[in-house]
Amino acid sequence: MRRPNIVVIMADQLAPQFTGAYGHPVAKTPHMDALAARGMRFDAAYCNSPLCAPSRAAFMSGQLISRIGAYDNASEFPASVPTFAHYLKGLGYRTCLSGKMHFVGPDQKHGFEDRVTTDIYPSDFAWTPDWNANEERIDKWYHNMQTVKESGVAVATFQTDYDDEVEFATRRWLIDRGRDRGAGDDAPFCLVASFIHPHDPYVAKREFWDLYADDEIELPGMTLAPDEQDPFSRRVMDGIEASTVPLTDEEVRRARRAYLANVSYFDSKIGTIVKALGEIGELENTLVIVTSDHGDMLGERGLWYKMSFFEHSARVPLIMAGPGVARGAARNACSLVDLLPTFLEIAGGKECVPEGTFDGRSLMPLARGEIDPVDEAIGEYCAEMTPSPVFMMRRGNLKYIHCDADPPQLFDLATDPGETKNLAGRPDWSAIARSLAEEVEARWDSEALRRQVLDSQRSRHFLNAAMEAGAGEAWDFNPHRDAANEYVRNHMDWTAAAARYRFPPLNDTSEAE
Repeated sequence: MRRPNIVVIMADQLAPQFTGAYGHPVAKTPHMDALAARGMRFDAAYCNSPLCAPSRAAFMSGQLISRIGAYDNASEFPASVPTFAHYLKGLGYRTCLSGKMHFVGPDQKHGFEDRVTTDIYPSDFAWTPDWNANEERIDKWYHNMQTVKESGVAVATFQTDYDDEVEFATRRWLIDRGRDRGAGDDAPFCLVASFIHPHDPYVAKREFWDLYADDEIELPGMTLAPDEQDPFSRRVMDGIEASTVPLTDEEVRRARRAYLANVSYFDSKIGTIVKALGEIGELENTLVIVTSDHGDMLGERGLWYKMSFFEHSARVPLIMAGPGVARGAARNACSLVDLLPTFLEIAGGKECVPEGTFDGRSLMPLARGEIDPVDEAIGEYCAEMTPSPVFMMRRGNLKYIHCDADPPQLFDLATDPGETKNLAGRPDWSAIARSLAEEVEARWDSEALRRQVLDSQRSRHFLNAAMEAGAGEAWDFNPHRDAANEYVRNHMDWTAAAARYRFPPLNDTSEAE
């Protein structure tokens, strides 16, 4: 029996609360819904850091960002850290990355044999924050409320250009795997197709905007004024200018409508990829995973974008469908670092890595519908708008958030899913809060980590200045294309080229559905 292929379809900034698969009343996500209906939906899946690059580094490595130094959107992802692409290639898989992964540093493949598109964001140190000025707004590259105010419709944006390219390159790579199968190559493959939507700017194509109407778009369920926020959230509000730039209900509604439209746009990409798997005859032997790097507050609590451990920012969709996966919903808390051990189990390499190598565990027991004694997700945030690391522990129904600079937060998500009541200072919760605080202290040396982050920031600010002055070469990935050997060229037999490209091949009596 052939080992299953693995296909990860990744969104950027997709909060599960805004998908049909997770119960949103008007979100139109038929392809995601179909995968959830025939597979396992994970209802308490989290990112390990609510920001693009660190979240993706944790996802790729199966390790928390404090272990690998991937603190923020300008932290180098060390080439010495193995990723699931390295492990799967070692186990005989053909590996490919199509789309965004926000790798920072000169290694722009991190174990992927093929990378078929460039990235969408810079790969250097330009976006390094400064904890010595953590309350100052970063004007050049940071979010602000103008993004919300400009929400609406466009024929094209840099984001739709990018995602349409990712879709095309993904489908072409999959068709090539079908051609390989026809030529006798039976190796399993692992493909990551990673899109930028529904990440802001909240600008949608007309066909997806028209799937929704203004009167069916709900406004945020809870908003807080700046002086009602916890200290960390207030710093984020100041950083994104939400505390000084007012929004009208119409502007908020337009942003949320555009976001839903872009969720549907992303969902259409899922449909294309699943269809391509069927066309090459590999759908039944492919584990398809849909997830995101983090969520989006989208106005909830008066916050936008990510950068916090509240549910809309830190939760991610996680849906698995394919061989060995039962139908249902898993309630256990889990996170993106769990996917690497999951892939190793699928690929038959579970025993090849020493105990303690990863910070996660395989989710295959939950995917099979079995009982998993582990019900935990761990998060770390070491980026902008904080002077110290922020830690999150989700265990069972409880979520605990700690930062040395701020009061602790404790929520019981079973009775308070909207996180409206901070239980950390309540006498009847004091014993639990104290126990969790002691666990944070035992698990992390916050001050030592803070010094490491500050050292890294100083170094990267210096290096970025030198690079801008001309030291070194740009690291941005430029996909290789050998046009002299594509399609039909003079050194080729025209009929042989036509036969090679035709799929299914003429000697295949079946037809692609």
